[in-house]
Amino acid sequence: MGRGQPLQSDENSGPVTERGRRTRRKLLDAAKLEFGEKGFHDASISDITRRAEVALGTFYTYFESKDEIFRALVRDFSDGVKEAAAAGISASATALAIERDALAAFLSFAREHKEIYRIIDEAEFVDPASYRAHYENTAQRIFERLKAGGATGEFRDDITEADAWAVMGMNVFLGLRYAVWAKDDDAIEDVPERAMQILKRGITA
Repeated sequence: MGRGQPLQSDENSGPVTERGRRTRRKLLDAAKLEFGEKGFHDASISDITRRAEVALGTFYTYFESKDEIFRALVRDFSDGVKEAAAAGISASATALAIERDALAAFLSFAREHKEIYRIIDEAEFVDPASYRAHYENTAQRIFERLKAGGATGEFRDDITEADAWAVMGMNVFLGLRYAVWAKDDDAIEDVPERAMQILKRGITA
């Protein structure tokens, strides 16, 4: 490894230096724009590095191929959704309020990162394992929250995995409509509360 080159650990932990983490972040952000605008097949490594303002050779310090950075980007989006939801909810909130706030946080995230829809959708064909993992992991987090609400008596005590997938499906399409396809006169701030009314009538005890 060349002198001054960022040291790397394994794929999951990423670069071990702050400089390395910043460069990797620049590449992921550039890939988000490149894949988001052009799609996977028309995007190129050279254009990703141009957007990131790094040398072409630097790319291969962090990723072996276009496929690998695409997979990393899908995981990055999944982590971003998870972190946004966690930051948006309060541990002391009611079960319904937790779902409302998680949805509000997701809508905010999707408005800021509209590329998520095109990239996640393409993952179904480019990297089916990442596509499936994204939705399975998201549904599992929702399932755990709903079960916790059932344990406190706020939701029914017969919550199943299907309930979690139904909630996730609602959230995904609300994000598509009110984040990606948002209109100037949309009352986006009202959407999470409207969604919670559906849950209130459907799964509350």
